[in-house]
Amino acid sequence: MAQGESQNPDRQDLGERMAFGRFCLHPAKRLLTRDGQPVEIGGRSFDILVALAEQPGRVLSKRELLKRVWPDVVVEDGSLRFHMAGLRKLLGEGADGDGSRYIATQVGVGYAFVAPVERLEVERSEHAVAVAQPVPAPAGFATNIPPPLPHLIGRERDLDLLLARVVDTPLFTIAGPAGVGKTSLMIEIGHRLTAHFAGQAAFVDFGMLENPALVPPMIAGAMGISVQSGDPAAVILGHLRGGPFLLLLDNCEHVIEQAAEIVERIIEAAPQARIVTTSREPLRALGEHVHRLDALDYPQEVKGLTREELLAYPAVELFCERARAADSTLEIDDADARLIADMCQRLDGMALPMELAAVRVATHGIAATARQIGERFSLAWSGRRTAQPRQQTLRATLDWSYDLLTPAERTVLDRLGVFVGPFSVDAALDVVTDAALGSDEAAMALDDLSAKSLIAANRARGSGTYRLLEMTRAYAREKLAARGAEEHRATTRRHAMFFLSELEAIAAQDKAAFQDTRSLRPQLGNIRSALDWSFGPEGDIRLAVRLATASMRVFLNLSHLVECRTWAARAIAALEPDQRGTAMELELQGALGIALMFTRGNTPEAGEALARALEVATLVEDRWSRLCMLGRLHIFHERIGEYAVAMAHAEQAIAVAEEIGEPEALAVACSLSGISHHLAGDQTRARRDLERALENSPQSQRNLTIAYGFDHRNRSGIALARVLWLAGESDAAQHLAEQTVAEAAALDHPVTHCIALIWSLSVHLWMGDVARAEQALRTFRDCAQVDALGPYIAAAQGFGGELAIEHGRYAEAVEALEESLSQLRGARYELLATPFSIALARGLAAEGRLADARRAVETTIARCTASGERIALPELLRIKAAIAGAGGATEDALAALEQAGAVARQQGARAWEMRVAADRAGLLAHSVSPGATER
Repeated sequence: MAQGESQNPDRQDLGERMAFGRFCLHPAKRLLTRDGQPVEIGGRSFDILVALAEQPGRVLSKRELLKRVWPDVVVEDGSLRFHMAGLRKLLGEGADGDGSRYIATQVGVGYAFVAPVERLEVERSEHAVAVAQPVPAPAGFATNIPPPLPHLIGRERDLDLLLARVVDTPLFTIAGPAGVGKTSLMIEIGHRLTAHFAGQAAFVDFGMLENPALVPPMIAGAMGISVQSGDPAAVILGHLRGGPFLLLLDNCEHVIEQAAEIVERIIEAAPQARIVTTSREPLRALGEHVHRLDALDYPQEVKGLTREELLAYPAVELFCERARAADSTLEIDDADARLIADMCQRLDGMALPMELAAVRVATHGIAATARQIGERFSLAWSGRRTAQPRQQTLRATLDWSYDLLTPAERTVLDRLGVFVGPFSVDAALDVVTDAALGSDEAAMALDDLSAKSLIAANRARGSGTYRLLEMTRAYAREKLAARGAEEHRATTRRHAMFFLSELEAIAAQDKAAFQDTRSLRPQLGNIRSALDWSFGPEGDIRLAVRLATASMRVFLNLSHLVECRTWAARAIAALEPDQRGTAMELELQGALGIALMFTRGNTPEAGEALARALEVATLVEDRWSRLCMLGRLHIFHERIGEYAVAMAHAEQAIAVAEEIGEPEALAVACSLSGISHHLAGDQTRARRDLERALENSPQSQRNLTIAYGFDHRNRSGIALARVLWLAGESDAAQHLAEQTVAEAAALDHPVTHCIALIWSLSVHLWMGDVARAEQALRTFRDCAQVDALGPYIAAAQGFGGELAIEHGRYAEAVEALEESLSQLRGARYELLATPFSIALARGLAAEGRLADARRAVETTIARCTASGERIALPELLRIKAAIAGAGGATEDALAALEQAGAVARQQGARAWEMRVAADRAGLLAHSVSPGATER
């Protein structure tokens, strides 16, 4: 029962009560019952329920409800939301499994009561108990509306909006592409609103109608009207003038002129009638309101989502429901959920193709169905036998729309089939126009195809792009192929030429204007398609080489290094004599070298490509490209352990930067020089160069990162963090390392991020900060695996071995380090060989394998001495001393520590020096006899 006195003086009539679902509301008694039993409900919630139930279907604004329920009190919207949530819980919407729904939210507007309400009057006498009598209404609300779906998935928002607005709007058109679910939504609306119109509702399906002149008689037949005159429209209007009526007109697109004409007559003559239509394009009738029905929501990115998260998407939910209906034994595990989500993405969240694919699952299984969709989109899959013929296959559905198009519209649609993903108006007009089809005619056809839902417009502000749904694109490509090889080749050539011109225009911009090409990510499908055709048997090889060259920055920018490598290699192989030694070859060789280096390791082919790029840059006198290639060659030779060669490249870079005379060039050259001196063990010179590099470099910008292959400012920062730690400034080192890694992550460039993480890991491990090191390793491993950076995947295993040593798991550490070193040497990646070899020696010594540990240290010392990598010599000598001390050779240990300390002082490596001093003190304390004094 409601608690407290009513706050609302405007009371419902004392002799009336309202029934809905299993509930009955008695306003006069302030009583709510369920199945005849009283329900506990608060006073404010009771008043809200009465206000809504009095006017079912009408949206009451928040302001109206607050004024009605709290007339003399100022309250916040939060109070209304609180009571509304409680009221919904009390009513138990959908809890009985019957899909019952009572209160709908109109976002930003208010609330509406959407359940059918039956008003009952109560006869009163002074001495008798009240007896309820129903208000006369049509028995059972018998209508011709088809049965609704058991569960309308993913349309709650659309349903709420339309239920709230249809009752006050003369004409609403639900527009959308074939197979999106327009009819299902309209049928649900019809059933929900039938009670509001006291059973006066009729459903008309024009799908089987071939003669547009029969539109009025068909409506009359659905309404149950006998037409004796020659003007059925006049008879319809005569019946509709009598009171409220809900008219549902389905599939109007092929009779759209006749439907629009009679709808306008009904609106004018019968103001209480309400009309809902479905069509692939708006009727464009007077007073029409249009609701564009989009595809069901599906995961844009499947990776990283759990099974439960995937199944929560409406598209996936619909697919699973239909698949289980076709096979009651179907079980969906994590892998199946990912495959289904991928299929929903491929099918654009469109209800009809997903239902057809789901039916295939019962016969072929989830994995096989996913493969079939991936290999070739099938337009011939069949669905329910009882479906309309136009909906039994996707081809039949699209044939229905295609047959309604003009010749120009058909030509434009067929040619648009060459696009993969979104395209702009400019792109469309460039590709579809030719001598026979002018741009004005094509533009009009484009607009009409969009209106008819055969082209999906991106309605986001500022987008200005269109796309074909996958099923429409497959259909259009078939139609284009059927037009003959000549037209197909001409269309695909125009497509390739358009994207070539776009990419070359971007490449022609200077670095300041270039920024980055991430905005081209949606166009990757078109770029790949253009490349495939250009290099193919019907393509144009010179155009292909130009297109590949112009695409290099896009693939590098988006970190698609494997694709970059593939297309660069194909283009280089296809270069003609007059194209060699040009800026075109320079771009291709430079891209190939960097892509090979980070995906396949430091292969000779990578070095040869970069060396050739430097040679061409020098030949064409392109100083900036020379500096860029020197930077790439510097890291290449550094990674393969040729530190003297890397130092020579750094010195050349200084000379080139001085010729260029700009701060950015100086910053790049100083970065290379600083890193070379850091690895050579000259920390004083390294600090000076790295600080100078940071002073002269602009804030990290992704366009510069892409131009150079990695971010020199970021690399300078993380190298300086190591230098600071070696100088004994551990707090500053840690702060700079964390800052630099954060900046690298923000660049969204995996190679730069991995470089920063690798060197930050060394700082954390030197400091003994295991927790930070483990966190950095998790991020590094994920980044390397996601972007298929082979050498870094092997490096992650080595870092895992270092951390295993910190946890005392020595056998595990030794195995991981040996495997990592083997893989890295196979990839000619020597940059991490020294720290991993030091860790391996520590692990071997901890296991008591002193001879193996001594051999590992001595081999590494010899290699570092020969290569010029002197940064770790003090640490290597300190480990050598520890091994000697563990074997009882105290004098040898002290000699090694003496040498380590001298090298550390020479390098300016205060941290190494402090470690050596601590070990020496410990060794001396351990070696003196009890009671003796150390001299």
